[in-house]
Amino acid sequence: MNRADVLDDLRARPAVGASVIDLGAERDVAALATATLLPLDRELEQPVAASKGRLASFAAFAADVAELAKVRVALLVLFTTLAGFVLATGFLGAAVDGMRLCITLAGTGLVAASAAAINQVIERRRDALMERTRDRPLPAGRRSPQLAVTGALVAFALGMSVLWLGTNRLAAAIAALSWASYAFIYTPLKTRTHLSTVVGAVPGALPPLIGWTAAGAILEGPAWSLFGILFFWQLPHFLAIAWLYREDYARGGYPLLTVTDPSGGAPARQALLNTLALLLASLIPAWTGDAGPGYLPAALVLGSLFLASVAWLAATGSRRAARGTILASVAYLPLLLLALVLNGPSP
Repeated sequence: MNRADVLDDLRARPAVGASVIDLGAERDVAALATATLLPLDRELEQPVAASKGRLASFAAFAADVAELAKVRVALLVLFTTLAGFVLATGFLGAAVDGMRLCITLAGTGLVAASAAAINQVIERRRDALMERTRDRPLPAGRRSPQLAVTGALVAFALGMSVLWLGTNRLAAAIAALSWASYAFIYTPLKTRTHLSTVVGAVPGALPPLIGWTAAGAILEGPAWSLFGILFFWQLPHFLAIAWLYREDYARGGYPLLTVTDPSGGAPARQALLNTLALLLASLIPAWTGDAGPGYLPAALVLGSLFLASVAWLAATGSRRAARGTILASVAYLPLLLLALVLNGPSP
């Protein structure tokens, strides 16, 4: 019964000593109806408010989990893993096994998310000193390191089990190597030497090999070409990020090349040299005959455009140029791998 029904019911009852309800009685009836239904309204509102609160809490938790897993980085890892799997399948002369591919991506994604969370646990105090990272779940205090470590270990165990049981031992071993070298070699080295960038490029270049071996192929020439492309791509990409946020990295106590050489000369040289090396590495599949005729012009055009963006950054050292180089690098890699996949062998 709603408020209007109660009011009508009370009005319909015969009044004592009067044939109609006067204005004062009208107010009494309204007050009685309000007093009757107000507790009921509150009882109905409480579950709704509680439900909204639980939903908001879950959304905040999911957002923090995504931040700990570095979802955007993980998506790039999965794309390179996908490229390795599809290319290997073509070299084997087989059709893509959709279920095996999904298993590979699921396992690799879990391992990558675990490594990202471990990285943030180790760096949480330095992250609190940097503007771009201080609002992450751990430095901001929204989640505990214990929770992050527990989640990371569970994700690692699940990811390794998926790869070990669903693909093969070699793919699982490469994933474990990537996880361990990123979390426990590269991450601690970041506070000690600018060469950590080179070291960190190794685990970053392993995902396509996970995909390659998960498809059942052996590690041979084309697989190592993929590794070389990923390795050299990371160096100018990260140097552009490090240049854009060099003051922030200095506050965090990271002796990156952009921090130890604020003039920008050494970072510019390294970015240019590694981009040239990337351009040469990207031509290897065409030179060895592992890619079709459409790949070579695509690799030359994409590599030249990326090199031009790095040269712009080296010449000006501006924040705009750094952002341009970052965007160019993010566009370059998927487009190059797509060109390689489209021009690779097919069953």
